[in-house]
Amino acid sequence: MKNSNKKPIIVTTLGTGTPILNPNRASQSILVEVAGYKLLFDTGRNVATRLKQANIPPALVTDVFFTHFHSDHTVGFADFWLSSWLPAGGARSVPLNVSGPAGTLNLIEGHRIAFDDDIKIRTKDQGLPLKGVDINVKQFNKCGKVFDQDDIVITSFEVDHGEAIKPNWGYKIEYSGKTVIISGDSKNDPQVSHIAKGSDLLFHSLGAARKEIQGYDDVAAILQHHTTPVEAAKIFSNSKPKLAVLVHMVLLGKPNFPPMSKQEILETIQKVYDGPITIAEDLMRFEIDDEVKVVPNL
Repeated sequence: MKNSNKKPIIVTTLGTGTPILNPNRASQSILVEVAGYKLLFDTGRNVATRLKQANIPPALVTDVFFTHFHSDHTVGFADFWLSSWLPAGGARSVPLNVSGPAGTLNLIEGHRIAFDDDIKIRTKDQGLPLKGVDINVKQFNKCGKVFDQDDIVITSFEVDHGEAIKPNWGYKIEYSGKTVIISGDSKNDPQVSHIAKGSDLLFHSLGAARKEIQGYDDVAAILQHHTTPVEAAKIFSNSKPKLAVLVHMVLLGKPNFPPMSKQEILETIQKVYDGPITIAEDLMRFEIDDEVKVVPNL
């Protein structure tokens, strides 16, 4: 029976790309709308523009959570933060909440220093409120509960992305018996399948190249940080989410050996995993209620 007292969770993939510049795919950013909160996970390239395209003023985002500090997950923060302060971005007048692993404070302090002159000018020239550009930062030295308000519980968990890439977190969002897993960038970490078991929505990254070029040093160096299609299929088979969603697909190629196509990726996975799966596009919307509904690009 449908729970009429709880609204559905709505998830929008604002950015589904990689460090590779691609006008059709902004880099990593996922928006979760739940119980009146707009929660942003990572602020990749072009996130402010994607929010505008989704008809969501950046100022309405209440909280930001970082997974790790690769630039394709953080580089859009300045644009998002400062745009939300401007009238065209919704005129934020209260502080933004930002959370993440140790290192988050350095990231935010660097932005404050870099844009100090801009903030001073706009405060004096346009009369913009200083509170609207303020940031409340919470950084955590270990994984655990990072948010617990209005029946929304968000828990961070460590994910293997390579020896030098630490900290690297995923997030589990729980509300009204529904669960969304944002696994972050992952190097075939089996614990994701345990954390995501029975989840409604599981977002997972992927890296792939054709067998003929997997031995190239540059290709192998990148692939060692990512989950292959077969490895992802095994994680999905073990966790059995209502819907598995591929994001941040690092698809590598060489002359005469083009990157694997989306169809080839799906066919490879479906040889091992026969459950529901989709490849996310920017501005794809997922509605989680009694079932998971997918709405194509806005």
